[in-house]
Amino acid sequence: MIYFDNNATTPLDERVFEAMLPFMKMMYGNPSSVHRLGRIAKSAIETAREQVSELVDAQPSQVIFTSGGTEANNLAINSAFGRVVISAVEHPSVSEPAKHYNPEIIAVNRDGLIESQTITALIEKRPDFVSIMLANNETGVIQSISDIAAQLNEQGIIIHTDAVQAVGKIHVSFKKLGVQMMSVSSHKIYGAKGCGALIVDKSVSSVSPLLLGGGQEQNYRSGTENIAAIVGFGKAAELAKAELDARQTRMLSLRTMLENKLAQFSKVTLFSQAALRLPNTVLFGIDGVDGEMVLLKLDQRGVCVSSGSACSSGETEPSHVLLAMGISLQQAKTAIRVSLSHQNTPAEVLEFIELITPFGF
Repeated sequence: MIYFDNNATTPLDERVFEAMLPFMKMMYGNPSSVHRLGRIAKSAIETAREQVSELVDAQPSQVIFTSGGTEANNLAINSAFGRVVISAVEHPSVSEPAKHYNPEIIAVNRDGLIESQTITALIEKRPDFVSIMLANNETGVIQSISDIAAQLNEQGIIIHTDAVQAVGKIHVSFKKLGVQMMSVSSHKIYGAKGCGALIVDKSVSSVSPLLLGGGQEQNYRSGTENIAAIVGFGKAAELAKAELDARQTRMLSLRTMLENKLAQFSKVTLFSQAALRLPNTVLFGIDGVDGEMVLLKLDQRGVCVSSGSACSSGETEPSHVLLAMGISLQQAKTAIRVSLSHQNTPAEVLEFIELITPFGF
């Protein structure tokens, strides 16, 4: 099998599994309990909090563990107030909860980027809360969040960024981005599913909990913690920090190889090729060929790719991201996303090219 769908999820790293295993078998205490097993569990959570904070250049106290990136995004949006603005290419876990606020939608250009004049016009409208993703899950396009945040901060505007796809693939510094809230996820960096975090600057006093109860996670997220998953998230974060440069180099090498091969096909269009993108993501279309059909054909040959966001499974409509970029409905339906891992090989890229060659000319 060739797994090229790493933006949907990544395989659990064996080292992460080994770190989690004791907390799935022997260390089963409730971290709110004062006895020894409880204290061990509590200590493990705090260690993981430090590991995650070190990966994203934040303070441990700024890390609020959640059940995943979706909950982290919902927690952030639930804390919005006043005039709310989101970009046209946000993940559904931002755009759907934002509907409660009747948000203004800001546009992207043909490459999927928010232009500087758009931010200037936005500031003139005096929004109160803005959410713009750091890196897009479909195109891989990276927004200039630090520049955007600097302009918004001058006006006292709260900014949240969904960094789920960026963390572990590029260097991400919560401190340097200048945002007040940032969402991250474990299973995108070879950790377990069911765990994520919202990073919150302590200057933000408006965070409104989604879940009320025992007051865990500094009263931001009640409920007994998923200790094994949190421990796994911490270990995955530790590994991602230590190996980031090597992983990034490997993925970029594979992406370059793939794009060079795809460029030889007369019917292939590479989307957002001119924009700064994640080192692992390639979104392309084959003129006149339905992307879903290609996906199914590849699946029959043991190749896992996608035609967009895995969190929009079951939908037959083309990518809202491509439509927001001004791509025609017909061309958007051709889209195929390849999202690579440092675990992939040049041989897999060559085999993939061989399998799609019949469609490309």
